Amino acid sequence: MLGRVRTAVAQLVGGLGPTPGAQRPRDSPAPPPAPPGPSACRGPPAGGGGFSRPAFLQLSSEELQRADDHAGRAVQSPRETRRRLPWSTGYAEVINAGKSQHNEDQACCEVVVVDRRCSPRCNPAPKECTGEAEGDSSPAPLCLQSDSRALPAERNRAPLTQADVELPNDALPRFHLEKAVSHESLVIGAIENAFKRMDEQIERERTTRLVAGGCCALAVVYLLGKVYVANAGDSRAIIIRNGEIIPMSREFTPETERQRLQFLGFLRPELLGNEFTHLEFPRRIQHKELGKKMLYRDQNMDGWAYKRIEEDDLKFPLIYGEGKKARVMATIGVTRGLGDHDLKVYNSDIHIKPFLSCVPEVRVYDLTQYEHCPDDVLVLGTDGLWDVTNDREVADVVTEVLMGYEPNDPCRYTVAAYELVLRSRGVLKERGWRLANDKLGSGDDISVFVVPLGGPGNYT
Repeated sequence: MLGRVRTAVAQLVGGLGPTPGAQRPRDSPAPPPAPPGPSACRGPPAGGGGFSRPAFLQLSSEELQRADDHAGRAVQSPRETRRRLPWSTGYAEVINAGKSQHNEDQACCEVVVVDRRCSPRCNPAPKECTGEAEGDSSPAPLCLQSDSRALPAERNRAPLTQADVELPNDALPRFHLEKAVSHESLVIGAIENAFKRMDEQIERERTTRLVAGGCCALAVVYLLGKVYVANAGDSRAIIIRNGEIIPMSREFTPETERQRLQFLGFLRPELLGNEFTHLEFPRRIQHKELGKKMLYRDQNMDGWAYKRIEEDDLKFPLIYGEGKKARVMATIGVTRGLGDHDLKVYNSDIHIKPFLSCVPEVRVYDLTQYEHCPDDVLVLGTDGLWDVTNDREVADVVTEVLMGYEPNDPCRYTVAAYELVLRSRGVLKERGWRLANDKLGSGDDISVFVVPLGGPGNYT
């Protein structure tokens, strides 16, 4: 999936014309990474691949052994003596406490330079973007046209005669030939298509490469002065700017996507397999309650109302549980991601994939609209971080760490990422991993990026 995002954006950038105020000078700092951010897997590795640690960690064999130790759970981060990530971006990770054999979070970070391809309608100009690398042939790039009348579809038409163009003075156009399409919307579409194409590739390869399970994905792309955050799953990203917290994603769970799931169940009841109901009730209904009134809500409702219980209402609800225990068809607690094409309800032939969307939500942040300081950062984390740490706690830890270092110290962001992972993991005690407040720490894999937004100081 990481390479799909890079390829899609690179294909798009190859055809974009120059954008005023959005082209980086050759001597300015390199753009930030596009971690697609960590991907949190929900199944075993591909047949020939297996899980591996990010190449940028440059771990020795001894360090790899320590990284795989579920008992010690040593936090891993790039060493000062090794190559730094672009913009001195910080990263840290830790393996789970034993829930799976491997650290199933997979992180990546790359800087990619794309030269716009030449065509009769486009002058060559260098463009830069960040993304993920994967060998992939790309079709010819799209070139935006300054003259809206010169539509690509019209090049095959016969030339217009004078009679064709002469119109009565009182004639009015009946329709618009073209909608206005911004560069930003094209980048968003390229990222969305990258996710969809990756999901299709996983489906094709699930038998040839023995790919099972699925994963969430969080991708960040910096392009032409803007940061694009694409999320499909329960990883999240926030921007911390002058103490303010700006959410750049949200979790996709049965609760946050209840109405979408219920609407699909309402439109296509055959997907429910005559075992589930798309309606939601505060609790399971018993057979003795037939004919009585009970609170419910459907795909069109935010609140609750009463209905008289019928036979179909005795079926198991499509969405059941609350908070982290909420599940779709009593099986999965994440509603967007990649893969899971063969996932079924336990002991049945009911497929769950139709209810799982691979399309990410993409949010855009324009770096050129604000004057950022070295303490302004973008934080990316897998669910292992957010399960035990809220946005404000993350911001407080980052601020505390950064205040202890000089603004030009490149190590400060790595230390911030390290501290976030360390505090979310907690300390091993008799009752398991515990936080500083003695609450249960995260036993999941944890991966965190801390990307500075104000260090280089020049985004255009």
